[in-house]
Amino acid sequence: MNRYDRQIKLQEVGAEGQDKLRQAKVLIVGVGGLGCPAALYLSAAGVGTIGLMDHDKVDMTNLHRQVLFQESDLDKSKAVAAAEHLSRRNSEVVFEIIQEALTQENAESIIGGYDIVLDGTDNFETKYLINDACLLSGKPWVYASIYKNEGQLSVFNYQKGPSYRCLFPKTTRQNISCEATGVLGVLPGLVGTMQAAEVLKMILGKGKVLSGKLKLINILMGTEQLINIKKRPEEIERIKMNGIVPVRVECTLKSGFQWYLDVREIFEQPKPSGSNILKIPMGDLVVRHHEIPKDQQVMVFCQSGKRSQNAIEILEREFGFNNLINVEGGIETIINGD
Repeated sequence: MNRYDRQIKLQEVGAEGQDKLRQAKVLIVGVGGLGCPAALYLSAAGVGTIGLMDHDKVDMTNLHRQVLFQESDLDKSKAVAAAEHLSRRNSEVVFEIIQEALTQENAESIIGGYDIVLDGTDNFETKYLINDACLLSGKPWVYASIYKNEGQLSVFNYQKGPSYRCLFPKTTRQNISCEATGVLGVLPGLVGTMQAAEVLKMILGKGKVLSGKLKLINILMGTEQLINIKKRPEEIERIKMNGIVPVRVECTLKSGFQWYLDVREIFEQPKPSGSNILKIPMGDLVVRHHEIPKDQQVMVFCQSGKRSQNAIEILEREFGFNNLINVEGGIETIINGD
């Protein structure tokens, strides 16, 4: 108990509150810019079991904001590397490593094993998936989103409060990622720490939880704003009646004859259809490169044109491809119509 002496002294915590933390189980979906600082503070506070869910590997571009990782972690599983570092900080915490993406098939079974879910993702599809699975499992979740110098924070599905679909009944076609827009590294650190605070308040049953409120921050301007979220019972009932409703934005590409290679992750929107499109995420290129034709031109695309250029460099250097063309500007530049 000496480890937690400074917070046990707080009237809001005490020995009883510390025991609540020890018995709590929290799932962090996405151990990135938001998930890393949240995991640091939740484990330091003594949350007994923390699920670390991420199917990605550590990349050099992660290091300026994903504070759990070091250069020696490059190409390691994020979930594994995070558990290693966190265990050295607090060996009393149980870290459950989940090296897979959250999907419609596994969401309810995984989320059902935890008390609270913390969202560290950067795409709309997974946020809707978390929301629906939490609604069906009766679990609250802490939402966050970041854009350049701005952040959003809220708590959904808490004590019959609003859900994510109450705030965003419809999705946008395009995800806005840090890869495309950039982000100041301190922003996810601040927002992720705020997420951890919301989790601790729910576990302890103290303070005002950000349920029914959307907190907006702009670190460049030094401003904060709190917006009320109107509950939409029909959106909540729709999920409870129909189950998880997958978010899928369809599109077609301009040429029906040209071969395309989509190196984005499976959750990224919009989703093009066609028999001439190979869908191989960046992390699978090495094992699936043989599926890519070498006898005709292949247009390689991602969301912004940056990952696809990197993919081409890997395929040319490692496997001798010389027929790959990068789609600068990403998928939006090759969509047929609008």
